[in-house]
Amino acid sequence: MEWSEVINNPLLQNLPFKIELNKWGKILMSPASNNHGILQFDVGTIIKEEKKSGKIIIECSIQTADGVKVADVAWASDEFIAQHGRATPYSVAPEICVEVISPSNSKKEMQEKINLYLAKGAHEVWLVDQEGVITYFSYEGQIDQSKEI
Repeated sequence: MEWSEVINNPLLQNLPFKIELNKWGKILMSPASNNHGILQFDVGTIIKEEKKSGKIIIECSIQTADGVKVADVAWASDEFIAQHGRATPYSVAPEICVEVISPSNSKKEMQEKINLYLAKGAHEVWLVDQEGVITYFSYEGQIDQSKEI
């Protein structure tokens, strides 16, 4: 299945799940909670207040080596938007990609997403736990704080 088929399929609209594709085009779904949505908004607000420019993207689809992954939040610079516009999915990752960790996510799954986003050009990947604590990652591995904000 292609990403355009997923986003245009009326049966897949308004589901209470985050949808991604694996590298074989199979649909992966994760249940969403209200806490998840609150944390997405909160981290997006933090980035927007610090960056002052660029775009915050909620549910940002990115074509990776393991299919289309959807970062819960992303920040794309004005330069990124000028180059890539509103493509869906993006062929490269915006500068900051954020995953809000759900209870169903494993550490291995989160490490794979970090690697996939960095491999597609993200400068940083942030993981947000259920209490809102952010852990930052770059090509250097885990870092103490963001170098992007």
